[in-house]
Amino acid sequence: MEEFDYIIIGAGSAGCVLANRLSANPKIKILLLEAGGKDINPWIHIPGGYFKTMHNPTTDWCFKTEKDPGLNYREMNFPRGKTLGGSSSINGMLYIRGQSNDYDYWRQLGNVGWSWEDVLPYFKKSEDNQLGEDDFHGVGGPLKVEKMRASFKVLDLFMEAAEEFGYQKTSDFNTGNNEGMGYFPLNVRNGFRCSTAVGYLNPIKKRKNLKILTNAHIKSIKFENKKAVGINYWKNNQLLMAKTNKEIILSAGTIGSPHILQASGIGPGDLLKKNNINVIKDHFSVGKNLHDHLMLRPVYKVKNLDTLNNIYHSYYRKIITGLNFFLFKKGPLAVGASYLCGFIKSDEHLDTPNLQFHVSPASTDFLGKTTLHSFPAFTPTITNLRPTSRGSIELKSSDTRIPPKIQMNYLSTDEDKEIASKAIKITRNIVMNSKAFKKYDPEELRPGIHINDTKTLTREAGKYANTIFHPVSTCRMGNDEKAVVNDRLTAHGLENLRIVDASIMPHITSGNTNAPTIMIAEKAADMIIADSKS
Repeated sequence: MEEFDYIIIGAGSAGCVLANRLSANPKIKILLLEAGGKDINPWIHIPGGYFKTMHNPTTDWCFKTEKDPGLNYREMNFPRGKTLGGSSSINGMLYIRGQSNDYDYWRQLGNVGWSWEDVLPYFKKSEDNQLGEDDFHGVGGPLKVEKMRASFKVLDLFMEAAEEFGYQKTSDFNTGNNEGMGYFPLNVRNGFRCSTAVGYLNPIKKRKNLKILTNAHIKSIKFENKKAVGINYWKNNQLLMAKTNKEIILSAGTIGSPHILQASGIGPGDLLKKNNINVIKDHFSVGKNLHDHLMLRPVYKVKNLDTLNNIYHSYYRKIITGLNFFLFKKGPLAVGASYLCGFIKSDEHLDTPNLQFHVSPASTDFLGKTTLHSFPAFTPTITNLRPTSRGSIELKSSDTRIPPKIQMNYLSTDEDKEIASKAIKITRNIVMNSKAFKKYDPEELRPGIHINDTKTLTREAGKYANTIFHPVSTCRMGNDEKAVVNDRLTAHGLENLRIVDASIMPHITSGNTNAPTIMIAEKAADMIIADSKS
């Protein structure tokens, strides 16, 4: 049984950051474990390969949610990265921090050191921004941020149409005020994906004090009198152990971290006993408070406009698209999940935007199916940034290799239904009633222009809605008795255990969650180093 100072469980968006920062001290011995494999699949690194890595069992855990009443009782695919870099290796590469109010709210909840003023230096520390350094952006960090390398006229028209209704353009979503419309900044370096594995892990993976294990699946964390002392893990079907002298850092993500805690005896007592797990700490909140951004996916057909649908159904244009990427690192293969971003308010009386657009120049019926529609169309996806619906993660077995129960409960509150209805109507107004789109004869394919009442509109939108891959908060940070970790990210009521990933967010940020997760890990690394000296 090997001994390490720190054992990091999960080499994902947070784990790779921690491995980089902590191993900078050659006196500290670190073990980094990843249940997935190495990030050698070439589609990981080509931005347009995003659609080849999701729902692919070699790179994605391919989780499924429980049947959800809010989504027409559908099971839903729930991708999570199964490789070095975790979900940063299969996500859309969209670099969005959220709003300053998000972090000031975290601080208002009692979490010292988590205001916008506190976290901004860590966003800057992580960043190598193509546009250079200023009050809000950094250069020289491990995470490259570049401008979009593709555009479509249909997207520019959407911005023009939005301006007609008072939604202005912006050149920077990451100053703390993200209101406006513009193209997404991307975590891309010279045309290729810049995951945390690429940016943080690759440059330092040969450090002698860092041991990296892939295909190492955690069975449980070992405790002695509520003190984390080691781990049990499977490697090549062999059960092995490792011991820690300082801390175990759980960075397995919003799904994985509560799942591992529960399998280790930390969680709702009745659930653990039901699965024959010895209860170390009866903690009702482990796995609770799960929430996510749900994307509503209206589709609009257009005439005489080029979209990705046209390219997809043309063998010749596919070849040209491939050449454009490999020769110039431009075009659709240089883009991941989406192109055009927008933050707007569903109500003019709101202080900050509560809706986000991810506008794609393509359309399909269900995500996960690669076939695009045969006619030109686009999808102005829109999501409620502050959902009130809450779900949970619960293990189904003491064996962590069996996926947990993921219950999302999307659109389960009246507030979420009302905002969903408003979001669809706002989108409809921009496309169907603007001068910009008029000559292109737009047609609302989904949900249907005739549907106007909130109940029916929400029900129809839910039939095609999908996760936008931002689950958070299952190991919530706070200083109340229901919180799982404190504002130093150490687990309440336990020793030598820290949780560092999106699961600790007290509340979801107003936008994409990968950049905030990386920030959390940067800040945690400094806290771990400081605490080790005290």
